[in-house]
Amino acid sequence: MKKLVIAAILFIAATFSGSAQKYALIDMEYILKNIPAYEMATEQLNQVSTKWQVEVEGQSKAAKEMYKKYQSEMVFLSDEMKTKREEEIVKKEKEVAELQRKYFGQEGELFKKRESLMKPIQEDIYNAVKAISEEKAYMMVIDRASASNIIFASPKIDISNDVLSKLGISK
Repeated sequence: MKKLVIAAILFIAATFSGSAQKYALIDMEYILKNIPAYEMATEQLNQVSTKWQVEVEGQSKAAKEMYKKYQSEMVFLSDEMKTKREEEIVKKEKEVAELQRKYFGQEGELFKKRESLMKPIQEDIYNAVKAISEEKAYMMVIDRASASNIIFASPKIDISNDVLSKLGISK
């Protein structure tokens, strides 16, 4: 009876150890740096962002100039004119805030542009990682760049270059 229990335990242990899970790492920063489309998209986003930032700063500067002019002329203005100027300044400041929200807000133009440019690249990377994972039977692939709690990982399990190869980029 003891031999049968010991044999059963050994059989179960052998079964579980035989199906050990395989893991792999990727370095998303490294992969993205080596994708030309990502560099072009980043450059395009930087150009658009800079253009919009200049526009917002110009509008903001105009609002500040209106306020400075109002302050210097305030003693010469009637109450009615003061109220009118204050309303114009508030309106201009609201326009600046709306423009900034339109371009840089959570659902703003920059967010939409980034999503339209980056989503295809991210999908290609995901599909490449998925294909490699299925080919090599990886149970999990972890991004080394975003997993700050990884202290050490063997370079043997890093499949970043395999992902680049799958994307048609030689490294």
